[in-house]
Amino acid sequence: MKNKQHFNLVSFVIPTLNSGSVLQECLKSIRNQNYPQTLIEIIISDGGSTDKTINIAKTYDCQIIKNDLKTAESGKALGIKISKGKYIALIDSDNILPDSDWLSLMLQPFKDTSIIGTEPWEYTYRPNGGFIERYSSLTGVNDPYALIAKNYDRKNFIRKNWNGLNIKVKDHLKYQSFTLSKGQKLPSIGANGTIYLKKILDKYLTSDYLIDVDFLTNILSKTQKLSFAKVKCGIIHSYCESSITKFIKKQKRRVTDLYIYQQIRPKNFIASHFNDTIIFTLYIILIIPMSFDTIKGFIKKPDSAWFFHPVACILTWWTYFSVTIKYKFHLLEPVNRDFWQQ
Repeated sequence: MKNKQHFNLVSFVIPTLNSGSVLQECLKSIRNQNYPQTLIEIIISDGGSTDKTINIAKTYDCQIIKNDLKTAESGKALGIKISKGKYIALIDSDNILPDSDWLSLMLQPFKDTSIIGTEPWEYTYRPNGGFIERYSSLTGVNDPYALIAKNYDRKNFIRKNWNGLNIKVKDHLKYQSFTLSKGQKLPSIGANGTIYLKKILDKYLTSDYLIDVDFLTNILSKTQKLSFAKVKCGIIHSYCESSITKFIKKQKRRVTDLYIYQQIRPKNFIASHFNDTIIFTLYIILIIPMSFDTIKGFIKKPDSAWFFHPVACILTWWTYFSVTIKYKFHLLEPVNRDFWQQ
């Protein structure tokens, strides 16, 4: 019986750093799952929180480990290494599982033994969420660059599918399965509710950092194909709520980490996105494509959050440009996470 329980154990790995404002809703949604709680372990990989994060984690019977490297990527890798589950659910502290059957639904595709991981196919739309959270669920991205580069991985109201790469999918009742091949452009799968088989992470995670959007690339550098599934459910991502300041801060962190940690990322990663960067720049400068998508989205799903799209694009472009200039002139420094707050 003990071995059977261990076989079905699900390990939720959550990196935190001063996440007290969002963590409770995240953990509450995990503990409310219609799944045996004895078969759920929650690992909080904390980067040195000074707020109420640790007290909240203790309330929900979490295993708390110290993440000396502080970043979310190092926290995920550290949590994975000590996890005991057959399945590893990568959850961010600002994620909320939208209903009590979420976990059971997310595990269903693993009945197909060729599938190595699953991910929700959309961000759950909450009419009362912050306008940036709503914008994220409407567009299917946290970063508008991914929408224009077509490597997004969630459903949205601008494009037809959850991906813009013409990936061939096999439709099932509650999920879609697909195969990814070595050398092809990949969707940005890996965060906000992705579940992997532990044996896959043990085999292919060879660094102290799990950079989620790179993980499938790393697998395909060692094998020819892999099978994955997008589950027909959502996950709530209370991304930046309504704080433009937080949005800018997270975009700056994203591109700064891209340069700072490029030595552990796939070779030529930055160069391979050169054409996408030109397209994104033209998308903004020409104004019409950006405005067209805003109006198109608003017609399909009326919400004032759509009018943040041009602002999000311009802020993202400027942030990426300014950080790149600092990098070129050797002025770029790692993001100081000592005072970071979720």
